[in-house]
Amino acid sequence: MKLLIEEYQYNVADVENVLDGLFTLQDVEQKVSVSYVGYYYNPHEKVRDVVFILPKVLIDEQGLVFGEYEPKDLIHLDDAKMDEKHRKFLYEFAVWIHRAIVVYNDSHEKNEIVLHRQIQDEGKGSHKKKSNTLLDVILSLIRFNKENQQFFTFILKNLHSGFNKINWGKTITRTTAIVQDSSPTYLNPVNKKRQVNFDEELIVIFFSILQYISDTYGFRSNINFGFKLITGAKFKRYLDGFGRTRLRQIKYKYFSDTAVKLWDLCYALFDKTYKIRVNTSQSEYLLVKSFHIVFEAMIDELIGDTDIPHGLKEQDDGKLVDHFYTYDGLLIDDKADDDIYYIGDSKYYKIGNSLGKESIYKQRTYARNVIQWNLDIWLNGKPHKQNMADPFERIQLFDEVTEGYNVIPNFFISASIDKKTLSYEDYTEPHPNQPPVSRQFKNRLYDRDTLLLSHYDVNFLFVLALYARNNAGAKAAWRHSVRNKFRRAVQDMLKEKFEFYALAAHPDVNASAYFKAHFQDTLGKTFRPYENQQLFSLALDREFPADNDRLLALLGENFYVVPVELGEDPSDHLETERAVKGSVESTCGMGKFLFGIVTKQRRTKDGRQEITKEYMAFYNHEATEFVMRNMPGGDITTVKYFVPMYDGGISGYYEVTGITFGSRKQPLLDENDNPVIDANGEEIIVKMPCLNIRLGAYTSLGDHIAEIPKFRNWNGQIHSYTEVLNLFNNTSLPS
Repeated sequence: MKLLIEEYQYNVADVENVLDGLFTLQDVEQKVSVSYVGYYYNPHEKVRDVVFILPKVLIDEQGLVFGEYEPKDLIHLDDAKMDEKHRKFLYEFAVWIHRAIVVYNDSHEKNEIVLHRQIQDEGKGSHKKKSNTLLDVILSLIRFNKENQQFFTFILKNLHSGFNKINWGKTITRTTAIVQDSSPTYLNPVNKKRQVNFDEELIVIFFSILQYISDTYGFRSNINFGFKLITGAKFKRYLDGFGRTRLRQIKYKYFSDTAVKLWDLCYALFDKTYKIRVNTSQSEYLLVKSFHIVFEAMIDELIGDTDIPHGLKEQDDGKLVDHFYTYDGLLIDDKADDDIYYIGDSKYYKIGNSLGKESIYKQRTYARNVIQWNLDIWLNGKPHKQNMADPFERIQLFDEVTEGYNVIPNFFISASIDKKTLSYEDYTEPHPNQPPVSRQFKNRLYDRDTLLLSHYDVNFLFVLALYARNNAGAKAAWRHSVRNKFRRAVQDMLKEKFEFYALAAHPDVNASAYFKAHFQDTLGKTFRPYENQQLFSLALDREFPADNDRLLALLGENFYVVPVELGEDPSDHLETERAVKGSVESTCGMGKFLFGIVTKQRRTKDGRQEITKEYMAFYNHEATEFVMRNMPGGDITTVKYFVPMYDGGISGYYEVTGITFGSRKQPLLDENDNPVIDANGEEIIVKMPCLNIRLGAYTSLGDHIAEIPKFRNWNGQIHSYTEVLNLFNNTSLPS
């Protein structure tokens, strides 16, 4: 086996025979590199061997394979001085690369990057390769199965011919018959016995190998015959040496060319040094000329969504995002419909390479395009067609109340290999060098111009094997797992950089009005991610402690504020804070509420009682003005709302749009509220000061009228919004 590394600069003299006939060379100053990855059989008489071109991810930042070997020293792998563990790894790694290219080629039928030529008459030549690889054996075993179905059928037909028929000679001589009506009846006939058949044993071993290849590497083969196969620990015993032993024991039982060839192939799998016959006059290859495209396809197949609407992955400015999907948002766990966009980009580098400035800039542009696509949906009206785009369209990035933007996870994925363990296990870790934060303003996480980028390394070997096996169930399981890992990793990064709080407005504070009035203080720091839309998230950058303390103090005068862990529901914490803090009067509260009695009846000149127009206007919530005959106590400049009292209670309040002083003529009343009569029998009319109150919009407190004890004592009183709510809900009443 010959081994080359993609894009490594070799001296021409070192590789000229190895690559004879391969037309994809780059010759720069007597250096040769190959821009392909894959498998190539070179039939040149000096070579007659397989050439594997493996991905550049095997090379670290020092240009060494496994951190130990110069690539030029591994060209002739069979003769190279290297650890047996590394040698075994490379032989198997070549199988995974070949298999991944096959899966890519099968799923991308119109691709232009895969070159493929298969030997049609493998095994009919008179020469053996100088060495064979695991891939040689696997491909030969699969081809044998496809081309020799008639051989298996013939063997099985002979195996079962005459089986279980009665052996009359032995039955007559060995058993006693019962004679009835001159006819003998044998109750215990002797059947023909099956003998151990070595053809059958070899076929069982062969099909067991095919099943193992399918389970391990994903190479699919049709096994059309119902043998009980050797699997699990028993087959591992065959791999560990028993397979060679057993095949040597039965080797000389086969005489046909086909059976001998089958024995050769099976033995070659168990004995890695055994050579198989091939037609060495032809060249076979499976090469891909842009392996980074295959790597992107691997990652996208394993983590990305499909049926993505135009503008998100294929963006309007011509940019193409590598990976795009929707998944749980970052700010709250276990909330229905809280998905957010995830934008990923694959980076196919040598181990340890860092990101370039161009890649970082492009990734930020991807996010800006996605934000604008989402804004166009929501600000211009959602499209009428509800089709495949629905999961993407129902996400709303912009919050109109806080004018904040949700956080979009934007990340890079690069391939990594553990040089020490060479493990195929699953691991995903943050890259040592993380990209910087892009922002226009400091301390604004929830801002459309604050773009967080993260960089993660995935185990290339795990991803390669998972993709190559092409098992839908295994891929779906890892897709959910790795998406959750990315989400948790981004959350951990946010927790490290930011402190998170939850806010709930005091009862007398209109949160929407507050955020508009304090736009510069809260913009980009607040957002509404919670199911309860009256709760808000506050994110403060840890780099600005003085600014954060000032803002927390300001918000604390108007909001209940509690620290929270990113992702948790803050409802319980805020309820506890409400109970501790109790009723509060906020500096930016709604203002004061003035109570006034609405006269329901008046006496007409003829002495009858009638319902007043004033009462009917308030009863129907249509009042536009109110004349308060008694001057209220307290500072009327703080009054923002008027609470009408009628029918013994209250049900809502009006916005006060203006208050002026005036006077009204009214009868002078005695202590029993009866008009005072002068000597001529006329009512005494006096001028009294009053308030003329202009009323605006009406707000209901509920669907009933709350009874107020000592109804008349409340006339002209001024109270806070908290006191109004307590009164309406019949809780602790102010004195």
